[in-house]
Amino acid sequence: MVNKKRVALIVFVLLATGAEQAVAKPNPAVEASLKAGRPFVAGQLLVQFKPGASEAAKNAALSRQGAKAMQKLLAKAARKDAKGDLVQAQLGKGKKLDAALLARLAADPAVEFAEPNWIYRSQVANPRDPGINLLWGMQGATASPTSAYGSGALAAWNAGMLCSNKIHVGIVDEGVMFTHGDLRANMWINPGEGTRADRKDNDRNGLIDDIRGWDFAANNASVYDGPADDHGTHVAGTVAAVANNGAGVFGVCPSAKLITAKFLGVKGGTTASAVKAINYLTQLKRMKKINLVATNNSWGGGGYSQALYDAIRAAGNANILFVAAAGNSGINLDKTPSYPASYKLPNVIAVAAIAPNGKRASFSNYGVKSVHIAAPGVNIVSTVPSKSNGSSYAYMSGTSMAAPHVAGAAALYASLNPCATAAQIREALLRLAVRDPQLTGVVQLNRRLNVSKIRRELACGT
Repeated sequence: MVNKKRVALIVFVLLATGAEQAVAKPNPAVEASLKAGRPFVAGQLLVQFKPGASEAAKNAALSRQGAKAMQKLLAKAARKDAKGDLVQAQLGKGKKLDAALLARLAADPAVEFAEPNWIYRSQVANPRDPGINLLWGMQGATASPTSAYGSGALAAWNAGMLCSNKIHVGIVDEGVMFTHGDLRANMWINPGEGTRADRKDNDRNGLIDDIRGWDFAANNASVYDGPADDHGTHVAGTVAAVANNGAGVFGVCPSAKLITAKFLGVKGGTTASAVKAINYLTQLKRMKKINLVATNNSWGGGGYSQALYDAIRAAGNANILFVAAAGNSGINLDKTPSYPASYKLPNVIAVAAIAPNGKRASFSNYGVKSVHIAAPGVNIVSTVPSKSNGSSYAYMSGTSMAAPHVAGAAALYASLNPCATAAQIREALLRLAVRDPQLTGVVQLNRRLNVSKIRRELACGT
């Protein structure tokens, strides 16, 4: 005999579950990013599935919204956390990606979250050719030549605070010209792949011939694609251009090794590619025990992404700092967040740009709660390719140029204090910063980067 009360209870539960799913909403920060008009790849989204979701359940969740999986950005088997697969998906023709679709997908029992595949761009304002006043960003109040508002890196160098070639920094950006005369000696080579391409995945990380890193936009091993990769090359030079070689410029940490994780192209880059780039560097550190202390991230403009947040947090758990350009829209990030600089994570350092007079650059984003420190970012000369693919130099301005001063400083501190954690490096850079009244209302505690104060501080430092 059928138990009518039990049947009624089951029907009620099903109806209640359906009602709960109908009112589910995406992350409020994602909704805010959509309303703000942040750009994303039309028809593409990222879907984080729950750990216990079967392949059938995942496919059904996508199919109900007219979507299909394109690729797994990170499979559950490759993760150290408890999350399921993160998938990049494509909507079918005629389907519109909006808050309502994301809400329906997020309500599915197999799904943890869904979001657009945001587009990010480099944070450079105005490149131009080199001239006088070279390297003011490396100078300081006590160096010769003197620039009162420079980073003080030259003073640190003169005081014998030298970088270690065992320290690595990831350049998450465009490609880097690894043959540039001021960069060649400091470009990382994957020890598991050798120095010559052989069309084999020798280190078994799923990437064939990632000798110098990887291009996550084109999905190949070509980490330098010609003079258009000038932004990534410029950023790399500020971090670790070779010093004392009688030519060109030098970086804040001129012996550090640079690892290229390219995800920006001429049209920018996507969340999907950024997530893969950051996860690649995190896995390099975990699997190969590379002393990777920081990544430089001179890009922004996308919306809030839980997938990118998770990737940055995982990097932090591996003791990797995430140095982010604050952005070039001249806005207050306390009121209008910009990502990735606005992620509230303990390994993130958001960097504003200052001019040679020490004042905030007119283009630089700011925020006394959201931006941690300021650094030189106007008329910064560094390495670039020439039109003929030779070594050259150029001035650029932007928070893109400020961030690598801080990333280089992190590498210098780690060189002198090899047992320092990411948290200790971050604390030291913020503690040693100059408190500049000109930066009142611009960054937290009016901080301006001061590399000249970096010293051996921890007991293990030798």
